[in-house]
Amino acid sequence: MKRYTCILAGALLACAGSLPAQPGVFAHWAKTPPMGWNSWDCYGPTVEEHEVKANADYMAERLKPFGWEYVVVDIRWFVENDKAGGYNQSNPRYVLDGYGRYLPAVNRFPSAADGKGFKPLADYVHSKGLKFGIHIMRGVPKQAVEQKLPIKGTPYTADQIYSPELTCEWLRDNHTIADKPGAQEYYSSIIDLYASWGVDFLKIDDLSRPYHKREIELIRRAIDACGRPMVLSMSPGATPVSEAEHARTHSNMWRMVDDVWDVWRDLTHLMQVAQGWYPYIAPTWPDCDMIPLGRISIRGERGGDRMTRLTKDEQYSLMTFFTIFRSPLMFGGDLPSNDAFTLSLLTNREVLKMHRESANVRQLFQQEGKLAVTAYNPATGERYLALFNISDNQEPMKIQVPLQDAGVTRPSVARNLWTGEAVEASGDTFSVELRPHACGLYAFKEK
Repeated sequence: MKRYTCILAGALLACAGSLPAQPGVFAHWAKTPPMGWNSWDCYGPTVEEHEVKANADYMAERLKPFGWEYVVVDIRWFVENDKAGGYNQSNPRYVLDGYGRYLPAVNRFPSAADGKGFKPLADYVHSKGLKFGIHIMRGVPKQAVEQKLPIKGTPYTADQIYSPELTCEWLRDNHTIADKPGAQEYYSSIIDLYASWGVDFLKIDDLSRPYHKREIELIRRAIDACGRPMVLSMSPGATPVSEAEHARTHSNMWRMVDDVWDVWRDLTHLMQVAQGWYPYIAPTWPDCDMIPLGRISIRGERGGDRMTRLTKDEQYSLMTFFTIFRSPLMFGGDLPSNDAFTLSLLTNREVLKMHRESANVRQLFQQEGKLAVTAYNPATGERYLALFNISDNQEPMKIQVPLQDAGVTRPSVARNLWTGEAVEASGDTFSVELRPHACGLYAFKEK
């Protein structure tokens, strides 16, 4: 009870305009980067309850012991007649309650019948020892505005809080919420509803480009006052680095780029953009986006049903960058369809230990098709070094790093974290030869 009292006190202080929300409150809800599954990459806007449960079952059985815990239902769970490969924006059938708040479509989520919302599905996920999340779009439903639906507990109606300015360019469901009386109460009403369902993770879209500072502040206050720890993920990119301090004092994680799909250029673009975000890693988390591995696009946005198009070398590179960068890890593939190789990428204890425990993540260089990133584990004394051949040349490339640059100043034992094999680390320089798009991930410990 004390914890929630502190949360509420922080929210009231923020509402008074004295101070911004402090990472010390909500950052405790995600002390390490969140890890979980998200329905977007494999099901787009069409995921159904039985598919969510199947992925939760797999996570509980195979991944929970490794730290994976969130099960997130992505976009448009409130539309009865959406379509694979995009969005139905011609005649969508929305489901709303009398206060202009979206409800799950019962034809897709049968347990939501009789006004139960997502509570039965959240209860199922919680029964597995996991946490439940949902996606929403920024703003107020256009249908609620058109029908002038009341905002719960207020004399205001939805048409009194909206603005036609800065509406989402790629999805036309919602209007912007303006800085007007009733705006805070509307955001509080939807987040109170989600708290009553048992939501632990809230991904909110169309917040970062352009950066909607005022609406982010309304959302932060609503979450802090709802009485339930609820991780806030801001999406999509590119969040402006100029807003880094605001992002980290109002959210647990925020996207650096637009969607990362199973094409190599998306990963190298991410690596470039990430250069501005290293100083902001921990205790809140710059987000590399979902992990487009395994079986994706079953009913997804881009391309047909397939196993990821990334080669094995490229998959190692993606997982190595995401983990040493300490990004949240949200797997996008259909978990029950995983093959042994995909599962091995998600269950390497040494790699996940680095992801969970490391600090002082920094880039050493990114030039001439070569990338080097290092980090330190204060608990074990290990120094980590990730090397990437990001060139599109067809020949292998030698990458050399002075060990002192990686913080290795004494004779050390090195090992490859993906294979567990010992690696030669004598002398002052560490050198490896990597195939195109391949990587190496090494841990150095003093002898």
